[in-house]
Amino acid sequence: MTSVEFSAHSPRVSDADRERALDVLREGVVDGRVSQDTFLRRVEVVMTARLHDELFAVLHDLPGRQPRPAPTAGWFVGSVARLAALRRQLRLAWRSERLPQLLLPAPAREALTIGRAPGSGLRLSDASVSRHHARLRGTGTGWLLSDLGSANGTWVNGRRVADTVPVGPGDQVRFGAVSFLLTVVTADR
Repeated sequence: MTSVEFSAHSPRVSDADRERALDVLREGVVDGRVSQDTFLRRVEVVMTARLHDELFAVLHDLPGRQPRPAPTAGWFVGSVARLAALRRQLRLAWRSERLPQLLLPAPAREALTIGRAPGSGLRLSDASVSRHHARLRGTGTGWLLSDLGSANGTWVNGRRVADTVPVGPGDQVRFGAVSFLLTVVTADR
């Protein structure tokens, strides 16, 4: 079992601290304590964490983590940082509830092209969307979203897509300035 012992001398998170936290998360997946979706969300938090308290918050329910360190002189700064992070999370949650839904297509041989060009499978008439912006392809296990070299980028859950990423229901996608919440057809619709 991996144990997480964060360096006490620095209020900032080091790369070594992040690696130890990722090891604990990986063991959580192997042990069945953390689902794949939870793992991906927590990895994003670990990679963007600035303070040790943020890492402890991600690992609070997993074995192998150390108890929260005693507050230091920077407790006020840490509290303000956590409050700012909470504000961002609330804003993202509020926006996700108000986003238009984009129904994921059934897996097919042909990929769905997204852009402003006539003939696109999903044509978006917004100046921030490139003519050939992105491609969504269904696989046997889910969907893959690829950016086609667009000027304003393709984003999934707030992170820019550099190549091809897996997407699924509940993910927030943005093509330029146009955002959607991905959904699938369910039995009640």
